[in-house]
Amino acid sequence: MEVERARGISVKSSSVSIARNNTQINLIDTPGHVDFAAEVERSLAVLDTAVLVISAVEGVQAQTEILFEALRQTHTNVFFFINKIDRAGSNATAVLQQIKNKFTKHILLMSAISEEGEKTCSVKSCNIEEEPYRETVIDAVSEFDETIMDTYLSSEKIASDYLEASLKKQVQLGNLSPVLCGSAFFGVGMDELLDCIAEYAEPVKNNETDELSGVIYKITHDKTMGRIAHVRLFGGSIKTRDSIPLSSVPESQKVTQIRKYFGSRYTDTGEVKRGDIAALCGLSNAKISDIIGEAHLLAGYKMSVPLMKVQVIPAKSDDLYPLISAFEELSAEDPQLDMEYTPEEKEINISITGKIQLEILSAIVKERYNKEIFFSSPTVIYKETPTRCGNGFEAYTMPKPCWAVISLDIEPGKRGSGLEYHSIVSNDKIFYRYQNHIETTVPRALKQGLYNWEVTDLKVTLVGGEHHIMHTHPMDFFLATPMAVMNGLLNTGTTLLEPVVTMRIIAQEEFTGKVIGDVIAMRGEYDSPVISGGMFTLEAKVPVATSLDYAIRLASMTSGKGILSTRFAGYLECPLELGAVAKRRGVNPLDRERWILNQRNALS
Repeated sequence: MEVERARGISVKSSSVSIARNNTQINLIDTPGHVDFAAEVERSLAVLDTAVLVISAVEGVQAQTEILFEALRQTHTNVFFFINKIDRAGSNATAVLQQIKNKFTKHILLMSAISEEGEKTCSVKSCNIEEEPYRETVIDAVSEFDETIMDTYLSSEKIASDYLEASLKKQVQLGNLSPVLCGSAFFGVGMDELLDCIAEYAEPVKNNETDELSGVIYKITHDKTMGRIAHVRLFGGSIKTRDSIPLSSVPESQKVTQIRKYFGSRYTDTGEVKRGDIAALCGLSNAKISDIIGEAHLLAGYKMSVPLMKVQVIPAKSDDLYPLISAFEELSAEDPQLDMEYTPEEKEINISITGKIQLEILSAIVKERYNKEIFFSSPTVIYKETPTRCGNGFEAYTMPKPCWAVISLDIEPGKRGSGLEYHSIVSNDKIFYRYQNHIETTVPRALKQGLYNWEVTDLKVTLVGGEHHIMHTHPMDFFLATPMAVMNGLLNTGTTLLEPVVTMRIIAQEEFTGKVIGDVIAMRGEYDSPVISGGMFTLEAKVPVATSLDYAIRLASMTSGKGILSTRFAGYLECPLELGAVAKRRGVNPLDRERWILNQRNALS
């Protein structure tokens, strides 16, 4: 995209196919900036192997740790690439030690570096026939291969072919992670990296059968073809004009074109086969994470959580409705935007992970839709949770024809547990089809609690109620459920929750006391600082609301030498006077008469 070229950063994931040593490598390049970590999340389910890029100058960052944790949780094999060895201050040896300390000791350096820190730097692949590399490989592999261990202890020579085969096996099993070095800017080490991927990586997630099996990991839009679904196929094949099943759509969808992308360019291939990635046109209802056929989507791993909300303000009032359509498209591509349009206030609100994201969104809306937009100041997204157990009851029996009686037990849940819903009501009390209406509506009703924030970490159980064989209308339980939920929250009360981040601060030793004072002022909790080489490292948990501008303050205080990295640490209880009450969107179900009139389209 134009905005990516202008800023020199990746905003969206993109793909390319490379032929190397008779091996086809499908590369999915993802953004590195924390504001766009959701793009990485969506690619995790389709990777066989990940190459984790670490700067030889800056070393392991907080975002690197989040990425590695996500890759481990999804059982993805990891190769490390230490980049920027041409830069002054490059220290690949130190980064190697950081990888061992923070990630895994089971690594193998496969690159030999010359003239590190110079533009004339170079690398070459280590040779398994040469010492000391051979000895290093034996040490690394023998921990997992008893034959090599026994042969080595008996002072017998280990055949190089067997040693190489064992090394390859351990890498493909995920027991060992290769480490390579280079300078992407100068192309140094690229051949060695590609050779290593072709030799040691294995497409471990492909199905052995030919049953159709795939996952949609990305959605884009094309002016001519509309919605485009980017898919990784684990089994079977798809051809143009095939009708394929999607997990979120009842009817099969017809594929009108199959594209193979090379960055921003593409070719029409007409077919995608097992193990490949491609873009499918014609799937107008496709969603990210949709399963095609029989695929089993890996459990997701959240690396990014939107912690702020902003209002989208059109530069021209006439652009409001076109912008609604634009942000519906953008939300399909990035579901975390969670676009909400409130007709009563004529407001578009979106959720964001950082301020850089706003700059990028402005540029994308201008580039793609030719619309100018502004944003309100970001507000922190708080949440609510029930304070105690209670019951929510609603008898919606007037004005007829209507009949929906609901009784819900509401209990507090564990922090981070989200919503847990159950029913113990039989079909003769409430038809199961009506119970489905209740189950569908409860999460929507919990989008706004007593303080108008989303209610989370609770257990809701349908314990009673009734329908009427004559008077119940199919929409009655959709209307009555929010009233029962809000009645229940009045009885339980709710506690405000605020988002908290873990900060890692690195700065000059003389600022240690000042930074600790700042953390205390921000209502944070901190561990003892670690001091080394005239610098200190401090980790602290701090509320988002009090730390939004701390990166700027730290840079000013330390003359730009301080480094701040953050990662989401969860939601914690917050006194109401230190938090915020949100503005109610739409009619409050607690205003019973107005809610019923509004839902029955009788409110002018």
